[in-house]
Amino acid sequence: MSKKRKEKSFSSFLNNPIDFTLLITILLLLSIGLIMVLSASSPSALAKSGDSYSYFSKQLLFAILGIIAMLFISKIDYRFYGKFYKQSWWIAFVLLALVLIAGRTVNGAKRWIYITETLSFQPSEIVKLLMIIFYAGILMKNRDDLKFYGKGFIKHICLLAPIIGMLLLEPHFSASIVIIGICSIMMIMAGCKFWHYLATGAVGRNSYYNITYYKRTI
Repeated sequence: MSKKRKEKSFSSFLNNPIDFTLLITILLLLSIGLIMVLSASSPSALAKSGDSYSYFSKQLLFAILGIIAMLFISKIDYRFYGKFYKQSWWIAFVLLALVLIAGRTVNGAKRWIYITETLSFQPSEIVKLLMIIFYAGILMKNRDDLKFYGKGFIKHICLLAPIIGMLLLEPHFSASIVIIGICSIMMIMAGCKFWHYLATGAVGRNSYYNITYYKRTI
């Protein structure tokens, strides 16, 4: 009887809907990141606190918490997030506005919100996830319009513009590039034409050079 239970348990484990290839890839990337943090931070951590593992220990703790959170979140049906795609955009906008209002400036950039002196978070990381949820919902809703340049491409790019504008005010160029890249790939996969990007890029490039030339001639 116990043997059958063990076989059933092992079978249910194998049938668990977990993408082990993705999971192993995430764990490998996480391990490489932790090793890089240890290698880069141990001299400064030793000089500052006398413990060369202080930064690494903090990062390791957050990595473990992240894995636990990932396992819980992976059990949630992805369709559940689609109900809140509109709210995702507003939450992202409010978070970025909160950074500009209450964030702390470090090295000339205002990117972090400090809850305490030792506890802080970077809203742009949350915004990346929120924009994925938002674009997944809005692109599915408007999928029949995506083949058109105006109400397909331009409309959905304009929805991204305020978010990128807020990031550039911090300034946070790397997060802006990542979010633009993610949303652009989602739009192309959903049905937007690649030539929409090429045409817009060409017009933007020519406009930039025309404005630059005009300023030089004044």
